[in-house]
Amino acid sequence: MATNIDKALFQQPKGMEELAQDEEAIEIEIIDPEAVNIEIGDMELSIVPGEDDEFNENLADTLEEDVIMEMASDLAGDIEQDKNSRKDWEKAYTEGLKLLGLQYEERTEPWNGASGVFHPMITEAVVRFQSETITETFPAQGPVRTKILGKETPDKQEAALRVQEDMNYELTEVMREFRPEHERMLWSLPATGSAFKKVYYDPNLGRQVSIFVPAEDIILPYGTTDLDTCYRLTHVMRKTKNEIIKLQKAGFYRDIELPDPSREQDNIKKAKDKETGFSDLNDDRYTLYEAHVDLVLKGDEDMGDDDEPTEITRPYVVTLIKGSNDVLAIRRNWEQEDPLELKRQHFVHYQYIPGFGAYGFGLFHLIGGYAKSATSLMRQLIDAGTLSNLPGGLKSRGMRIKGDDTPIAPGEWRDVDIGSGALRDSILPLPYKEPSMVLAGLMDKIVEEGRRFAATADMKVSDMSAQAPVGTTLALLERQLKVMTAVQARLHYTFKQELRLLAAIIRDYTDPAYDYDPIDAPRKAKAADYDHVDIIPVSDPNAATMSQRVVQYQAVIQMAQMAPDIYDLPQLHRQMLAVLGIKDADKLVPLPDDQKPKDPVSENMAALRLEPMKAFFYQDHESHIKVHMMAMQDPIVMQLVGQNPKAPQIQAAMMAHVAEHVGFAYRQKIEQQMGMPLPPEDEKLPPEMEIQLSSMMAQAAQQVLQQSQAQQAQQQAQQQQQDPLIQMQQQELQIKMQELALKKQEVEGKLSLENKRLEVDAMNKAGQLKLQKQNAEITAFAKAGDIKTKREQMQMQQRNQPQEKPTK
Repeated sequence: MATNIDKALFQQPKGMEELAQDEEAIEIEIIDPEAVNIEIGDMELSIVPGEDDEFNENLADTLEEDVIMEMASDLAGDIEQDKNSRKDWEKAYTEGLKLLGLQYEERTEPWNGASGVFHPMITEAVVRFQSETITETFPAQGPVRTKILGKETPDKQEAALRVQEDMNYELTEVMREFRPEHERMLWSLPATGSAFKKVYYDPNLGRQVSIFVPAEDIILPYGTTDLDTCYRLTHVMRKTKNEIIKLQKAGFYRDIELPDPSREQDNIKKAKDKETGFSDLNDDRYTLYEAHVDLVLKGDEDMGDDDEPTEITRPYVVTLIKGSNDVLAIRRNWEQEDPLELKRQHFVHYQYIPGFGAYGFGLFHLIGGYAKSATSLMRQLIDAGTLSNLPGGLKSRGMRIKGDDTPIAPGEWRDVDIGSGALRDSILPLPYKEPSMVLAGLMDKIVEEGRRFAATADMKVSDMSAQAPVGTTLALLERQLKVMTAVQARLHYTFKQELRLLAAIIRDYTDPAYDYDPIDAPRKAKAADYDHVDIIPVSDPNAATMSQRVVQYQAVIQMAQMAPDIYDLPQLHRQMLAVLGIKDADKLVPLPDDQKPKDPVSENMAALRLEPMKAFFYQDHESHIKVHMMAMQDPIVMQLVGQNPKAPQIQAAMMAHVAEHVGFAYRQKIEQQMGMPLPPEDEKLPPEMEIQLSSMMAQAAQQVLQQSQAQQAQQQAQQQQQDPLIQMQQQELQIKMQELALKKQEVEGKLSLENKRLEVDAMNKAGQLKLQKQNAEITAFAKAGDIKTKREQMQMQQRNQPQEKPTK
């Protein structure tokens, strides 16, 4: 058996071995050859191929040909009307391209070789905007940061970090075209006023892409102001025949015979080629119209409750070849699970200055007149200097100069043949003047106004006092950069929309959540991680440049010096280092939030080094407090600390850390008395819940107070018992108690004897009373016998006496 098998990079999920050993655990039932039901324990998985494929299929393969041709003809006519409606915009675009001055103009008027220079006002503004913006939106570490949605938890924080690292890796390493395309967009945006980015999944590359689309290649209908509500957006694409065939073989385009490509070229393309020095002699690319349009498509209508067409338009993506109107693809452009059938957005629109219509205003529109006037004045000044240095004039017809009319070089002398008269009488130079100072001042004024309007004028730092407050400097910067800050804020907003589209595609093609950890490889972001965070750019929409942010932080630091107790100075300095772009700012300025749980001795060592310390809720706070307090009471430690010039700071840091442990310990006691955990500190509670918790906390606090008081009394008693004076008093008290006990025993003995004597006396008295009673009874009995005897005698006497007869 082979044993040279490499170890797996990832662990297999838990339970797989037991599942494999259980022969009855998995049941596979095949009823339909195209559908499979798999039962794993209590879970049933149904695989029915074709459900999603049917929704995302190319409708051009299923619809009737006459329906496709009619739809393509109508759509091509609408696109041409949209293009004709922006002719004036294209003309301004073409004229603005000439003002960039990328090519020197060879002029023959007013004379051959006249100056053809262009003033670089617009080009300077474009280059400056591109240079400043690319460093703001795309720093070296990546353009993405994340924001946690809802309540922050450790799991969400880890998920946010994974998503941020994954997105930055994709944009900087995998999508190698992203930064170049972004820079191309930043070059075109300030000049033309509008630029577009298209975000989609490329099946040829097997990943997401984001490409720059010039404004002239996006055709919008008249009256449109927003891409989300636009009912027809046409992207003019140019693809080679090989690219189209590859997409046909992949099933993305309909497999039809391709016609010959059209060689039509618009005015904007011609102007660009002229400025860049290129020509389209060998351009055999096809021009495609990819229309994102709302249609009522026969054969795929929206059906009502009565199963009848409703004539409601639905969003589709239709791709056709310009000229022949051959349809390559028709696809639904909404999510299958969306009951509203809202269109999926694939484009983002960057605008320099929002205008009246669909396209924004750029420098061509804002300062094109200034640039044209400055160019004219500059040419006049150069031509005037040329004429002044190399003047011309009139000469008599009979005068002959050797070398004819070629200019005389410095130090050169030529022979002249003249007739009668002096040489000066045969030559009349024309009165050319030096370049006009008034004209030069006018040009400077126009250039200054144009730069100021374009927000590219340099601030005169020499006019500012070195002792000026930071607030004054910040106010001047805000006023100077107000326009550019607004442009940067719009750019930040649109860039966020682009990153969200990319994140949605990355999430859909990322592995789902799994419950096992790899052994030797770092964990990547899961699909579920993207549901907990929001993707935002790293750029700051409130500050256009780094200098502006630096001045802002300087103002805050200046305020913190007046009241340092209410500011978090380490956090402030950490953010300042981040703004300056200093690497490893977390190592230079460590924060308590960066700390990990430590044992109490390590915390004592950190306190002596004045390093940040942080208490955590689950720690044994009583033990930590004891260790910290014992260290502060240690005479050796305190003696050494007292010699340190930073002793007050060390003691303050230690007491603050102890107070943090005390707070957590008190919270734990309250929770124990309440029998339930308390909500997190930063959680916002509803008013009703806060009132109920406050009532429960009041009862729990009373119980904690009683326990603390009892514990304190016990500790005080124990401390008093350890006092020598109290111990002597306790011994004296014990002796007195023993003496009292002896006296008590003596008294109790005497009382016992007395009680016994009294008992004997009582018994004697009781006996005498009993005898007296008995004697009294005998005497009474004797007396009773005498009386009875006398009575009997009297009765006998009466019977013996004669009885008298009664008288009549």
